[in-house]
Amino acid sequence: MLTIHELTNLSLIHMNLKSVTKDGVLFELANYLANEKRVSDTKLFLNDVYEREEIVSTGIGMKIAIPHAKSKHVLIPSVIFGKSENGIEFDSLDNKPAHLFFMIAMPEDSANQHLKVLALLSRKLMHESFRESLMQAKTKEEVLALLYTME
Repeated sequence: MLTIHELTNLSLIHMNLKSVTKDGVLFELANYLANEKRVSDTKLFLNDVYEREEIVSTGIGMKIAIPHAKSKHVLIPSVIFGKSENGIEFDSLDNKPAHLFFMIAMPEDSANQHLKVLALLSRKLMHESFRESLMQAKTKEEVLALLYTME
């Protein structure tokens, strides 16, 4: 299985998302992935993310959203993190705004790697202390160190 060390780095940690809507956040995160040459096309990758969102929102509650997609437009398997202090309405299961965003981008031919990463994230994010540490983190380095504890 891919490790968090392989999937993310400092350039994929964004502490102050500019977006204030669900669509805005999805575009912002996908665009950061494109800027880092991890997806080949923002809009085409986003189409795959939206296809997944239509099944059920990836706003899982507890201030968390984990949008994800397997896509032929993914060049490098990635997890990008974004944080919104104010929170963003994300059609979350608990009807509360999401503050912590983890976008998982996996190549189309990656078998079920995205599900393994999703399970790894979900297990760690079930712990209130871990979520609170992410909310309190002030720097990219702090967030990355927390993410690396997942391995």
